[in-house]
Order: sequence, then structure tokens, then C-alpha cells
Amino acid sequence: MQLPSPPVVSRLAPTPSGFLHLGNAVNFTLTWLLTRRAGGTLHLRIDDLDRARFRPAYLANIFQTLDWLGLDYDHGPSGPDDFELHYSQRHFLTAYEATLQAGRAAQPGLFYACGCSRTDLARAALPRSSNYPGTCRARALAPDAPETAWRAHVPAGTTVAVPDLWQGELAVPLDESLGDFIVRKKDSTAAYQLASIVDDVRLGVTLIVRGLDLLPSTAAQLWLAGQLPGVTSFQNTQFLHHGLLLDATGQKLSKSTQAGQQRGILAEAGHPRVVYAAVAQLLGLPEAASESLAALQAALQ
Repeated sequence: MQLPSPPVVSRLAPTPSGFLHLGNAVNFTLTWLLTRRAGGTLHLRIDDLDRARFRPAYLANIFQTLDWLGLDYDHGPSGPDDFELHYSQRHFLTAYEATLQAGRAAQPGLFYACGCSRTDLARAALPRSSNYPGTCRARALAPDAPETAWRAHVPAGTTVAVPDLWQGELAVPLDESLGDFIVRKKDSTAAYQLASIVDDVRLGVTLIVRGLDLLPSTAAQLWLAGQLPGVTSFQNTQFLHHGLLLDATGQKLSKSTQAGQQRGILAEAGHPRVVYAAVAQLLGLPEAASESLAALQAALQ
């Protein structure tokens, strides 16, 4: 693994859509370690655009888990109330929309309206693929038509170079791995890929630590940032994609697949050493590094 070069500004970016699991805790701890080692700045940036899955208990769990892990941050909300009042992504909807409109003005063919429902997508999806099949690409729907989302048109053959601190130079075929992705939802609010870019540029982020499962999102964001006025600096971001933690069935840990009784790592583990041990194993550090956050930090120096 290549260590990030300074200046380092990074972020923890949880979503309050489920209780944080072991994989989330490992990612946060690894991000914290790399940022602190570089003498960098760490933000807490909570992504709450998906309000349909938002629950106050999930929001509270973010702060409880970070406190349990012993992870501090330099900027961000002090708790749930402070988050809702000052840091929720709902406070930045105007900035997201301005970036979308600037993109439409600069490149009229970049976005198109899509009226497909989830049922339509399930019926039209290509075999063994979750990519959008391009149903609305040539329909020329009005951008302000009701019940339509906006998709970014990813030309066939689009490959995005992703320089990665852990994996080395990667080449991601964006049209195959993600396809035409949503940038504006049917409720007229920005979607994840667009909002994440705008937020990271606003915070001056220079390092993003993610699991390998988010590599297509990284490629989408790098490509999209190159098309939009005002956010091209995102293309200078350093990325580190780490391996994933799997459950007993070999599936990646995910909040979206949590069973009703699962309450996240905070409820399931008796001590954060479980997380520290997973981070030490991921980094190839001695077993002694698992004893505490300070031991992990010392072993990484």
C-alpha cells in the first residue's frame, strides 16, 4: 500500500440508512489512521439524501459507533441535533441543483430524462447485469416532465483511469460496470454520485478511502467531475480502495441486507478490538496491533 501524500483532507461518509456494521467500522478506522498519520484533516460528512431509509436511530448510531471506536474528527456535526440543523445534505440542495444546471448548460447532451419505474427496470435489465439498458435514451422526454429522473449518458467504450494507492493503476469500463447512472432523482433532488462530488469539493477533500465494491462509483464520479463546471478539482483526489469483509455466507457486509434483529457492530461486538483486529489483518500488521487504537496507530508509523 502506498501512503497518501500531503496535504491530506479526508472524510468519514456514513449513511443513516442502517446500523453501522463491521465493514463500516473498519473503513472508518482505516481512514482515521491514514489521515492522522499524515497529520491531515478529517471531516464527518453524513450522506442523508435517501430520506426514505433514514431513521433517527441510524443517525444516533453513527455518533455512538465513532465514540465507541475512539475516532475523533476535526469538522462536522457534534451530534444528531447539530447534524439536522446545520449539516444535513438537505441544506445543500441548491448547490447540487446549480451544478446539475451548469452541466446541462455546458453540455446539453450530458443528461437525459428517464421515466422508467423499478418494475420497468426489472423487466428490461440485461441478463446478469444491473446496468440501465438505455430505454429512455432516445425518447427525448422533457427534463421537467413529472415522475422523471435524470441520467448521465455514458458513451459506449468509456473507460476511466483510477490511480489507486492500494490497487495500483486501474482501468474501469464505466459503460459496462455502471452504465447510464442517475444524477437527479424523481423527486427533483440530486442523487448520490452528483452530491458526493459537490460535497467533497466543498470540503476540499484530497483522500477518499473506500471498499473495492465502490470502484464503479469512483469511476463514475471521476468521469462526471470532468464534465461539470466548477468541480474538476475532484479529479485530483487520491483514492484508496481496500478489500471487503464478508459475512459467514461469503457475501459482503451491507446495511441494506441487515436482518431485522441485527443492530450493527456496536451491539454485536463486546469490544472495539474486533474492529482493530480486522484492520490489522487488512494491513498485514502484527497481532499486537489489535490491542488498541493507539497500538494500531503506532504499528502504522
